Amino acid sequence: MELKAISGGVWSALVVGGLCLGMSVAQADNEVKAVADIVSCSEARISGKAVLEEEPSQEGVKVVEIEINVKGLPDGKHAVHIHETGACRPCKAAKGHFDPGPNGNTNPDGNHPFHLGDLINIESKDGTAKLETETTRITLSPGPLSIFDRDGSAVIIHVDPDTYCPEGVKKGCAGGARAACGVIRLTSH
Repeated sequence: MELKAISGGVWSALVVGGLCLGMSVAQADNEVKAVADIVSCSEARISGKAVLEEEPSQEGVKVVEIEINVKGLPDGKHAVHIHETGACRPCKAAKGHFDPGPNGNTNPDGNHPFHLGDLINIESKDGTAKLETETTRITLSPGPLSIFDRDGSAVIIHVDPDTYCPEGVKKGCAGGARAACGVIRLTSH
């Protein structure tokens, strides 16, 4: 057979490479994607899009990669969080920070920065902002950390930066008023 002519090292590389390719295909089947169209909470002209993609990690933990592109924010840093309800009209309808479970605390300043929906700041320059981050605190697929519970979830961008509340509960330390909102919806599963 022709396969016998392949040396052991090359054969091992082909087998391992084939297994890795097989894992990549299997992982691609497990990808879950979602988007949110971001709109202003006021008369300001803020618009953008958030894209969330979930993939299993090599350790089996689900990792959600988040990319947010926004135009119209005032220059500077702005807090970004996943909020507990998929509603944006008015923006306060998104309720508090996503933090499910028996010990959850959605008060924006209460358990901050340890809510499951807490993300890092986005920075705007010349009216354009981009955030790329990842988290293992939420999932897009079913389970206890899923942001697609009975009432969904939303991305909120705040007027001010998140200081991460180093002094504990202090009003506004998580970013203050809401500047923009986007209801998160699944695009593939």
